[in-house]
Amino acid sequence: MQKEMANKQEKSEELANKPGKKGFARLLAATSYSSQGLVAAWRNEEAFRQEVIGICLLVPFALWAGETPTERAILIAAVMFVLPIELINSAIEATVDRIGPEKHPLAKIAKDTGSAAVAVALFAAFLVWCCILIPKLPI
Repeated sequence: MQKEMANKQEKSEELANKPGKKGFARLLAATSYSSQGLVAAWRNEEAFRQEVIGICLLVPFALWAGETPTERAILIAAVMFVLPIELINSAIEATVDRIGPEKHPLAKIAKDTGSAAVAVALFAAFLVWCCILIPKLPI
């Protein structure tokens, strides 16, 4: 029994110790992969480009419209949160497209669900902005 437990422990340690770069070299490689992903999203995904441009316009407005550092941070975080969701959606779409061009109900569900995630993030950002900015309107 103890030998079996020791074997399981060794196997889990082998899986945890993935081959490849370690330490600072791994950090540099991960940074490079992330940069490549951002470049690919910019080049291939119009929605990503539109969202980045929107964020470039909204962040200065958030810095101006937010009265406290907390309000500014919340306004900025709300719109920035859309980008990772868009990147995940793009990754899902690329993976599904890589599998094959044929129509499949599960492929449609995967793509539609990724798109819905982006829509929910955009709606959440909109609600946050409304909750913070509407009370400030001179009505």
